[in-house]
Amino acid sequence: MISNLFGIMFKPGITWVTIRENSSASSYAIAHVIILAAIPAVMGYFATVKIGWSIGDGPTRFLTADSALNIFVSSYFAQIAVILILGHTIQWMAQTYDSQPSRRQSLALAVYSATPLFLVGFVAFYPTLWLLMLVGLLAIGYSVYLLYTGVPIVMGITSEQGFVFASAILTIGLVMWVGLIVVSVLAWGLGLAPVFT
Repeated sequence: MISNLFGIMFKPGITWVTIRENSSASSYAIAHVIILAAIPAVMGYFATVKIGWSIGDGPTRFLTADSALNIFVSSYFAQIAVILILGHTIQWMAQTYDSQPSRRQSLALAVYSATPLFLVGFVAFYPTLWLLMLVGLLAIGYSVYLLYTGVPIVMGITSEQGFVFASAILTIGLVMWVGLIVVSVLAWGLGLAPVFT
């Protein structure tokens, strides 16, 4: 699993080929997402409860431990659910491109493409807005790059088909992200809003 993590970050082309050809490489995808989804949740919890954050010259703000726990446990499970749904969607959409990836390969494509987004969680431990935004934008860019390079390799399709397929996956991912924001706002309205100290 560790070799896949480093491989996807530093040698994505070789790692995508390994995931396509070696079923054991793609079998780590579930463990990968379970562990990596904990990074932003755990770091975010400690940052908002123990370190706090401020915007500009404003006061340092903290969340109560119970409020932060509710938020970050929910976000942990939401991240896992999104990746599982995205993996299933990739499996379903592959038929359109005459590709027959295994469920593990489809899930691995979703998980490993999102790896930079999970790793941004380490930056959340130092909650400075401009730093989080900068590193977050870089992670989004690298995740998109991983997706566009990984789809043709893992799915075994042409680069042109891969571009269209990756664009469809990216669109679905963005729609799911907006959906999570809507669910979060609705949850806040039902009494799960952040509670500040």
